[in-house]
Amino acid sequence: MRRFLMLTLWTGIPVSAFIVLLPLHVLSAPSWQAEWDRVLEAGKREGEISLLGTTGADVRDALTVPFQKAYGIRVGYFSGSGSEQASRVAVERRAGKYLWDVFVGGTTTGLVSMIPIGAFDPLEPALILPDVKDPKNWRGGGLEFADLNRQMLVMTPIHRVILVVNSAAVNPKSFKSYKALLDLKWKGQIVIDDPRRSGPGQATFTFFYLHPELGPDFIRALARQELVVFRDPSQLLNMVGQGRYPILIGPRDTILADAVRRNLPISVVNPRDVKEGSDISPGSGNVAMFNRAPHPNAVKVYINWLLSKEGQTHHARALGTVSKRLDVSHDHAEPWKVPQPGAIKTYTREAMEVKDSMLALLNEVLPR
Repeated sequence: MRRFLMLTLWTGIPVSAFIVLLPLHVLSAPSWQAEWDRVLEAGKREGEISLLGTTGADVRDALTVPFQKAYGIRVGYFSGSGSEQASRVAVERRAGKYLWDVFVGGTTTGLVSMIPIGAFDPLEPALILPDVKDPKNWRGGGLEFADLNRQMLVMTPIHRVILVVNSAAVNPKSFKSYKALLDLKWKGQIVIDDPRRSGPGQATFTFFYLHPELGPDFIRALARQELVVFRDPSQLLNMVGQGRYPILIGPRDTILADAVRRNLPISVVNPRDVKEGSDISPGSGNVAMFNRAPHPNAVKVYINWLLSKEGQTHHARALGTVSKRLDVSHDHAEPWKVPQPGAIKTYTREAMEVKDSMLALLNEVLPR
């Protein structure tokens, strides 16, 4: 402006004349738009991203197809269990290989395995779109991160499913407390995802361990029921649906959603019908950005899309869950999934800090 005033003194032309000569987009475009346009153009040149995600065809499609259609950037999607993914990334990084852009997965995998090896960058510098950054759009008044360094963002904090039953063999409404699992008629009849590994089984037993009315004594008593422990959660719901076992503790959310769509004879025990309720967890609904990402611009485009209303709608519907974005409908999800104040959270740093003592107990009471 000082330059325009000096020109006015020299030429006699009003300041307004110089201002109108500026290109219109310089005067009207918001500051974020130029950054978004630059990143989007560079991302399209990169042409692809690589994503580590969770199992389930519906989730895979939700995290790939709409984004590719919107931006023409290909998504290489690779799924697997949290422990498999963490091991893979650790081996690659020891060999100096940095192959991944985005992680969409479980809290335990991120907090216990990925973050300790320095796999992620802080996420907020990658956020560009105003509606993504606006705290008013998010449940709880802002973005929620699972870690102190704000590397892993929580997208779908919901009340989790604790129990699933074979609907032909068990009335789901018969469970008014998880202590009903201690009935001797269920001895040898309960299958679980191994809680000594990261995954839904571990999250469930963390809830049992932290609950003031359950705790370590309940876990010891439950272990005496001769629990059938599996390390492949993809098979558990089929076993329950086929009637091999009537009860499953700790199903994986993505596999459960797929099983429900396949009309397997299974029923979810409504946590609101059970005295102790259930914990709040994002399940596999966290997002993080790998550092030294091979596609640094395309990954920013992807993360901003995923956290937009459109991206969150696709993701939440595929999971059958509730997005943390307030403008995303959850009419597709059961009402009991909506987070309730005061419920136990099994994805916080404090919850992670009890893992060592809980794992020591599990190794003591569960079969090797």
